Amino acid sequence: MLFELLSPLTDFAILIAGYFNEIWDFLIFIGRVSSSIIVLIGAILWFTEANMKRGKGLVFSGILLAIVIQYFVMYPPTFSLG
Repeated sequence: MLFELLSPLTDFAILIAGYFNEIWDFLIFIGRVSSSIIVLIGAILWFTEANMKRGKGLVFSGILLAIVIQYFVMYPPTFSLG
């Protein structure tokens, strides 16, 4: 009786975990793209000497963002129930 009651709840939890996994993959993609864009814009500002201080900050923060994203790629949260 208990198994029959928990089976729809388990199916729902597995469905929600799948959605979380898809959202996580999308956020990783957005993080990778944004870190690349930040580094590129920072390099343009830095090397054209338009605003060197802000350019250096953007380059280093983009590199830091890329490192953090890579950490979450290597050690993702587990969204599975098994």
